[in-house]
Amino acid sequence: MIVQQQCTVRAATLEDAQPIADLVNAVDLVEIGAAEYSLDEVREDLRATGADIARNSWLAFDGDQLVSYGALWNEYGNERIDIDHYVRADAHPAGARLIDLMTARAAEVAAENGADEAVIHLHLPPGSAMAGAVLPALGWTVVRRHHVLKRPVSVAADPVPAAPSGVSLRTAKSEADHRIVYELLQDAFSAHFDHHPESYDGWRQRTGADELDWSLVWIATLDGTDIGALLGRNNRETMGWVRSIGVLAAARGRGIGTFLLRIAYAEFARRGRDTVGLGVDTQNATGALRLYEGLGMTLHFAADNWEIRVPAAGLAEQAG
Repeated sequence: MIVQQQCTVRAATLEDAQPIADLVNAVDLVEIGAAEYSLDEVREDLRATGADIARNSWLAFDGDQLVSYGALWNEYGNERIDIDHYVRADAHPAGARLIDLMTARAAEVAAENGADEAVIHLHLPPGSAMAGAVLPALGWTVVRRHHVLKRPVSVAADPVPAAPSGVSLRTAKSEADHRIVYELLQDAFSAHFDHHPESYDGWRQRTGADELDWSLVWIATLDGTDIGALLGRNNRETMGWVRSIGVLAAARGRGIGTFLLRIAYAEFARRGRDTVGLGVDTQNATGALRLYEGLGMTLHFAADNWEIRVPAAGLAEQAG
């Protein structure tokens, strides 16, 4: 246990979105050199904590100043729990206190889900002081590294590409197509690291489907069979965003992923964006990192995927 400074902790509400965004951007400016988190994204994160936001979000204050923020997402209804965490550089003890509180809450959630343990994941930049000193002392380890990549786009440089032979494209505007996108992405990512199957309703909630601009979601069809999808978002302040892109294993190697990305580049450029970004697991077995780099994407920043496993709440006491 790390010794913590005195601070006041309470749950967040949607009304706290602006100070949270200010804190997140202040921390990101130091740790990744960019302040890009929008107010809408903060609200989306808070809503994703679920109906129990009072138990799944935390704010730490030093006097009146917000110094640390945390949120917990129970997206899959099993042992896997995701948390997010930000802390000012001079307030790491307060940040460690929130880590302790989130870990304890994750153990409770895992128990509520019927799991024996909580497998907790947290993404932090490699240069984060929390990552360098605090997390290892608390028993966390790095299990993966992700890159956020970006690429400049323009109408002149990114025209609408020609489709590969046998491939057609449509936007996923109907409810039936929404479900097809879900099924395609579930299948395409089924063999990927840390993939957890989820229900259609759970996927809709996690992706914010009710507020999604479905004209930025495409389905690729090969010889009449749906084989790939790209889900784009245009709610980030600094860039268009490719949230998910997947092609079924049997259809890979035909240029379909390249085609979908070039479609996204062209459409974001048409809408006035000058940059498109996405995140990628650097150890992705399909070679996605090489594909993206080959299409002109470059490193924006890196983030390590930290993990800790703790017994579900009550199990340790029962064992004793």
